[in-house]
Amino acid sequence: MLAFPNIDPVIVSYGPLAVRWYGLMYVLGFVAAYILVRRQARQVGWQQMLDHLDNLNLALIAGVILGGRLGYVLFYNLPYYLHHPAEIVATWQGGMSFHGGLLGTLFAGLLYCHFSKLNFWHVVDLYAVVGPIGLGLGRLGNFLNGELYGRTTEMPWGMIFPTGGPLPRHPSQLYEALLEGVLLFLILWPLRAKPWQKPPNHNWPHGSLLALFLILYGCFRFLIEFVREPDPQLGLLLFGLSMGQLLCSAMIGAGALLYIFRRYKQNTASH
Repeated sequence: MLAFPNIDPVIVSYGPLAVRWYGLMYVLGFVAAYILVRRQARQVGWQQMLDHLDNLNLALIAGVILGGRLGYVLFYNLPYYLHHPAEIVATWQGGMSFHGGLLGTLFAGLLYCHFSKLNFWHVVDLYAVVGPIGLGLGRLGNFLNGELYGRTTEMPWGMIFPTGGPLPRHPSQLYEALLEGVLLFLILWPLRAKPWQKPPNHNWPHGSLLALFLILYGCFRFLIEFVREPDPQLGLLLFGLSMGQLLCSAMIGAGALLYIFRRYKQNTASH
């Protein structure tokens, strides 16, 4: 059994203000996305994107936070928040949904691209390949907080989490950091130039990297959910699956449909 690193989730505090590891991971993820998206835009010579990058990132950050919180409220704990609506804004108490954050990001990006005359499908390709960095860092933040841990296990790398009872559990946050963060990035980043290739090598329509992200993340998360402790207020749902698995199933299907749609649009435009 491995010892859980007893790290204070608060890095530094001053009165009521506190800087937490989890929040820092969000900031690092946003900064990494900004740097790498700007690098890609420069490589493909997309000056319009560079001109809008600062404002676009602000819109996407707002989409992540609002969508993540509303997604948690709607998907994971709606009865509670219906009785305690004032706590919906209490994000410092925890409770963010990846799937909600993803929907919020896509919606914010779609609105910004519409009003700024940016090609939405070009934009999502730039961000899809760097998204795993933020995901991996976020899971490390979950681990340091001792939250979203796994189910009980007898494996030698099991850990006893501060709020997880006396039995060792899977450090499922680290599994997610490796699969959804490191591995997903290593798969997507080398493919970043594919949609920008010119015919006859242009077989990756814009939007296909987002489709691949949706499919691969959905598969990785679906598998890890088998060893992740279900949310206590929900437990296991339809067919013995967790809410995360049900949402990931929809995510995988959406990714497959998106790829088919973008290939159809590409083929139609080439004729």
